[in-house]
Amino acid sequence: MSCTGFEIAGRRIGPDAPPFVIAEMSGNHNQSLQRALAIVDAAAAAGAHAIKLQTYTADTMTLDLDEGEFHIDDPASLWRGESLYRLYRQAYTPWEWHAPLFARAREHGLIAFSTPFDASAVDFLDSLDVPAWKVASFENTDLPLIRRMAATGRPMIISTGMATVGELDETVRTARAAGCRDLVLLKCTSTYPATPADTHLRTLPHLRALFGCEVGLSDHTMGLGVAVAAVALGASVIEKHFTLARADGGVDSAFSIEPHELAQLVTESERAWQALGAIHYGPTAREVPSLRHRRSLYAVRDIAAGEAFTADNVRAIRPGLGLPPKELERVLASRARRAIRRGEPLAYELLG
Repeated sequence: MSCTGFEIAGRRIGPDAPPFVIAEMSGNHNQSLQRALAIVDAAAAAGAHAIKLQTYTADTMTLDLDEGEFHIDDPASLWRGESLYRLYRQAYTPWEWHAPLFARAREHGLIAFSTPFDASAVDFLDSLDVPAWKVASFENTDLPLIRRMAATGRPMIISTGMATVGELDETVRTARAAGCRDLVLLKCTSTYPATPADTHLRTLPHLRALFGCEVGLSDHTMGLGVAVAAVALGASVIEKHFTLARADGGVDSAFSIEPHELAQLVTESERAWQALGAIHYGPTAREVPSLRHRRSLYAVRDIAAGEAFTADNVRAIRPGLGLPPKELERVLASRARRAIRRGEPLAYELLG
């Protein structure tokens, strides 16, 4: 597999295309289909290229227990005091919503797909003919699940949160052996929210070189700076959690971006990609007219024929129509071949 890019539902993914921006709905629908549809509408209006869901039920994720490791007691967690089961029951997207949400996305020309969390979700999404798979960080070591998705031959986007190089190697080898040809690895920090200092974007080119695949960022930081910076380091995919308004609350609202921010992300990430260009020195075609505004050597006083050039009658000033400033020593060792008026650019034929 090479880093030459590929397509998802006709949209080019790779260094030769603007970043593929995915709006992650997650649980921000707040248990309302109408709100979920509005999120799809808002993502399309903001210019996102894709909307992504999560496909699971509380029962396929965990057990209905509220004790021990099934209870969230981390004081730093957004979900402290919840049980895993209650959290997933609150956040899950009902499976009967998927078809209408995907249909609404298609109406907007928006690519729609999802993250399956178990085999039954893979089979369900397969029946909806999703164009790609997303693997969440917490499932990136679930090799049977990876194998099942890869066997469909569809592109895979895998978040790398928490994974060691050895674990990623095993995951990538498993995906490729099972039939995945088109792969993106997303640098991801699995804290909510994540800090810029924990993001380590310099990993991106290393990830690309190590695994010979496309790379991107699944971004849980606040703001847009980290995501835009990732583009400069080779990210061809950017994923951000998305909501209509953080003030509305919801399981992921605290680290989700709003419509105006998503629109900014699409614009600024594309600008960052455009700015990468190629290795280039010298004036661009549009800079050529600006060359005339460089400094060059001019007569700053009237100079008589035969008079010596001096620091009093010659200076480097703008514009750039005279001799380059590097010729000043040669000029000061010469005399004027003819009379030169103040404001006339110096030329070699004027030196005697």
